[in-house]
Amino acid sequence: MDKMDKKYEALFTPWKIGNVEIKNRIVMCPMGGTSLFGWFELTGCHFDKEAAKLFLERAKNNVGLIIPGIAPVRDTFWGKWLWQNPKMFKELKDFMDEIHKTGAKLFIQLTAGMGRSWAITDLIAPLHKNKVTRALIKPLLDTSHELASPSPQPSRWAHDIICPEITVEQIHEIIEAFAKTAKLCKEAGVDGVEVHAVHEGYLLDQFAMEFFNKRTDEYGGSFENRYRFATEIVKAIKDACGKDYPVSVRYSVESKLKGFCQGAMPGEDYVEVGRDMEESEKAAKYLQDAGYDMLNADNGTYDSWYWAHPPVYMPENCNLEDVAHIKNFVDIPVVCAGRMDAEVGAQAVAEGKIDGVGVARQFLVDPEWITKIIDDRVEDIKPCICCHSGCFNFSSSKGHANTQDLFDTMGLARCALNPETMQSKKYYVEPAKKAKNIAVIGGGIGGMESAILLSKRGHKVTLYEKSDRLGGVFVAAAAPEFKEKDKALISWYIRELAKHPIDVKLNTEVKDVKALGADEVVIATGAVAKRIPVKGADTAVEAVDYLLGNKTVGDRVVVIGGGLTGCEIAYDLYLKGKKPVIVEMQDDLITTPGICLANTSYLRDFFKTNNVPVHLETALVSIGDGAVTLKDKDGNVFDVEKDDVILSVGYNPAPLAEKSKHVHVIGDADKVGNLRSVIWGAWSVCMKL
Repeated sequence: MDKMDKKYEALFTPWKIGNVEIKNRIVMCPMGGTSLFGWFELTGCHFDKEAAKLFLERAKNNVGLIIPGIAPVRDTFWGKWLWQNPKMFKELKDFMDEIHKTGAKLFIQLTAGMGRSWAITDLIAPLHKNKVTRALIKPLLDTSHELASPSPQPSRWAHDIICPEITVEQIHEIIEAFAKTAKLCKEAGVDGVEVHAVHEGYLLDQFAMEFFNKRTDEYGGSFENRYRFATEIVKAIKDACGKDYPVSVRYSVESKLKGFCQGAMPGEDYVEVGRDMEESEKAAKYLQDAGYDMLNADNGTYDSWYWAHPPVYMPENCNLEDVAHIKNFVDIPVVCAGRMDAEVGAQAVAEGKIDGVGVARQFLVDPEWITKIIDDRVEDIKPCICCHSGCFNFSSSKGHANTQDLFDTMGLARCALNPETMQSKKYYVEPAKKAKNIAVIGGGIGGMESAILLSKRGHKVTLYEKSDRLGGVFVAAAAPEFKEKDKALISWYIRELAKHPIDVKLNTEVKDVKALGADEVVIATGAVAKRIPVKGADTAVEAVDYLLGNKTVGDRVVVIGGGLTGCEIAYDLYLKGKKPVIVEMQDDLITTPGICLANTSYLRDFFKTNNVPVHLETALVSIGDGAVTLKDKDGNVFDVEKDDVILSVGYNPAPLAEKSKHVHVIGDADKVGNLRSVIWGAWSVCMKL
């Protein structure tokens, strides 16, 4: 570690959880989809070799402690308990032997369930609502069990579904299952287990909060009763595994909860209806005294999901202050997660504010990021941009449950920026059978990704870009001040291009692909903004022109289009002190499936909290000199005053040439999507050339 910058030294000091020593302070936090016991596969629980490969690669790259994603003690499909699968634990033992060779430690995270936070999908919701179909699918998927909550209440995802009350018998079965499963984990060489979770509004957290728990039996009412479920679990595990076997708990310091599906903004003055700091100080010590050996902590619930899954709009290290505060009330180690910056985390460890730095999605983007810190190659770390597009894109809008498609539901923990993550059989770098001369046209993210991959495979690559800079439309997307990680990603690509023998030709517009004389041509020329046929539209500012600073706007700005780009522009305008108004034809903001609810709910809550006018189910009629004319769903026509109008109404593909045997069109030039579709699509094409 002689090369490493000294500011990171505190990250690489040993510490203990119970009697287990961890070699450094970096914890790979649990992520849905990374369970070693499989995730949402119809075949049921099994040892997941793809997840095992993910963790072993990270272990070889210097992570201290690994905590895989949640494993329900009762399998989601077929209702089998984890402890009933001995073959799975035999495979786990062999895997743990490999993990320990690297010096890393691993805890298995077990969950009691999700309750009202179970992300029921638009596909499953109607099947659950009908008694007949609910009974028919019960042997495969018992939705009533998955949704079982402390008290009858609406689902977080499908508000017209009332979650049933879990029975005392079910609670006792779950506690027993924790103990039996933990014992099998210990016998397999697993270093400890983590109980999921008095955290994020999952089942145990719902029990802990009076807002969700209206029971009158021994699991509701008083403080002790509300935390009974969680404390009985750790006691059962200790009885089965011995008092020295480490058990951590995933813990939310504060709920950041204003009401049903209402989260609190950073810095907002509000009344906490979940767990406030006063109760948290008491609860943390109570959980410690019950037997827990570590708090793996952040903030939030599914109603304030952006605290536990911070999008780019949330401040970096957003949970550190609260987690550092709670450490003063316990003697056990405390880990903090939530957009943690390595340098800030190292300083917090050095100052004794926290014991470990929890990092999750950065491990999906770049498996070698810790090694790069050690080798003083920080600039080579591919940054996570907090998009949640590949790893956790549970999405929802008005009137819809989780609109994420089944393919995504069954494949969480993938990465928009790194197709190989959890998809190693589908996406991989393989030397080309024959080296070719390949032209890539367009220097946006898709073009740069294609050029790098093709070069890695041994092709001779020339990248053409008609402007004087690389990045394409992503330069505009990265322009707002809060998009610092997006800017870093563009810089990463430019540096990465320079490491390969790629001929980059800027200020070079290609008009005839045949004239290039290439064996293969990859078209990555992106898309062009749609125009709307309304009077005065020619006076409006295009979204890209605003973002790039090509055109300035006044104080009162009407944003036409409440999709992700329009909302981010409105957010940017507000942060600059302007007065945005959003106009959207749909019945909610950001209705596109696949955009994570943590991201969309932040923007929706932000606009609501800060009284930003939002006109839903409203059409633009015309743009005048000092106002826009709008028409709502009831046919009412009205004016909104403005200084300027920004159009964000979507894009149309703009391929330079049509597809043919040797001409391949990727990204937005083929079909308008997002960074994930651009990058994964580039791999799907370039792996075959």
